[in-house]
Amino acid sequence: MNNTVAELQDSSLINPVLNEAYQAHANDSLHHLKKENILQTELLFTGQFFFYAAKVYKGSDINAAELGWFIPRKKVDLTSLLDSTLKSKVIETDQYAPLNSQYKKLQEYLIKYGTLEKQWPGDTITFVAKPLKKGDSSFNISQIKNRLILLGDLTIADSSNTFDTTLVSAAKRFQKRMGLSIDGVIGNKMIDELNITPKQRVRQLLINMERMRWMPEQKDSSYILVNIPEYKMHVYDSSKLSFDLNVIVGKATNSTVIFNGNLKYIVFSPYWNVPKSIVEKEIVPSIKKDKNYIAKQNMEITGYSAGLPLVRQKPGLNNSLGLVKFLFPNNYDIYFHDTPNRELFNSSTRSFSHGCIRVSNPKKLAQFLLRTDTATVWKNNVIDSSMHLQKERWVSLKKTLPVFIVYFTAWVDKSGVLNFRKDIYGHDDKMSSKLFVQK
Repeated sequence: MNNTVAELQDSSLINPVLNEAYQAHANDSLHHLKKENILQTELLFTGQFFFYAAKVYKGSDINAAELGWFIPRKKVDLTSLLDSTLKSKVIETDQYAPLNSQYKKLQEYLIKYGTLEKQWPGDTITFVAKPLKKGDSSFNISQIKNRLILLGDLTIADSSNTFDTTLVSAAKRFQKRMGLSIDGVIGNKMIDELNITPKQRVRQLLINMERMRWMPEQKDSSYILVNIPEYKMHVYDSSKLSFDLNVIVGKATNSTVIFNGNLKYIVFSPYWNVPKSIVEKEIVPSIKKDKNYIAKQNMEITGYSAGLPLVRQKPGLNNSLGLVKFLFPNNYDIYFHDTPNRELFNSSTRSFSHGCIRVSNPKKLAQFLLRTDTATVWKNNVIDSSMHLQKERWVSLKKTLPVFIVYFTAWVDKSGVLNFRKDIYGHDDKMSSKLFVQK
């Protein structure tokens, strides 16, 4: 039979019985075709859901370890997520696989900076021979004011070239959220930040949003988070920020590793076991110059290994670890500790260490960690005396505390203000080469 379906249906030659049989067969075929289409559509939707959810909740397929990120990435059970979504019939799936709260906050600013890009002037603010301060007049002050108005730091429209009180306040707001010295004086460091375009900031936001996706689900309500570019330690108790402390992190050549661990020990009046590299590069040459160097530095040699002395510094005010250290055992030999060089905490950029993290108020941190220890009454005088012993004293915490050493150059603070920081280790640049098409 070479007739088309339409011809067969219209033909008066078809036997009524055959016609009825044909119609039944056509209906079955149509029903079967419909079921196949529905099944294929459902499979396509399921595949798209998995693709979308993996990108949104887990992030790109970038190998985080290649970028120096050693915190285990968030794990999401996509099948369970789909099942929960279908059962609830809720469009918003964040409640089932919640994104880091910072992600959503940065997402809001991403939209704002996308709009800001269209309003941004094409000129560049020129550097100044000397910092501008209140009362000064300069041709580029109006440019600075315009930038600050667009960014929301200056709320009063003003195109004059006079440095007034309002500009001082606006400069301080901008300096604070950029991690600059908050003095209301406009120098080239501030101008450099003002010259960064919204397009560049959008990239910075996207880079940090990607990192936010990587953060594992926080199961403990009490934890410590250190943000390396911010030079800050944030201590959380029962999901609420308890206090912040300034920290000193590793130099670019001895960068602090991005990882997580569990704080387990406090060591009061610690010895400092000098690393082999420092003994080789610094201690041995100093001993050759001055045979009394070891005694002068309150150090002692405890043995030898492959011809190299094993050196440790005894407890005391000049000990390089200060009066207390905090250990969260890890493969990177990184820990928190006090320091005798207190003046370094006054600097706006604080990357001075060999990799470990120096804490501005170690006593406060010790008090927090020991707040629930009922075995010993950890009053101020007990902690103080423990920090001034002739031999170190180890204290094991009853419950370990999660520690996260992270690297974010953009985030929204507790007041809802967007902050940016310098990419001190070049991690943003490395991430950019992985995330964006290079032109």
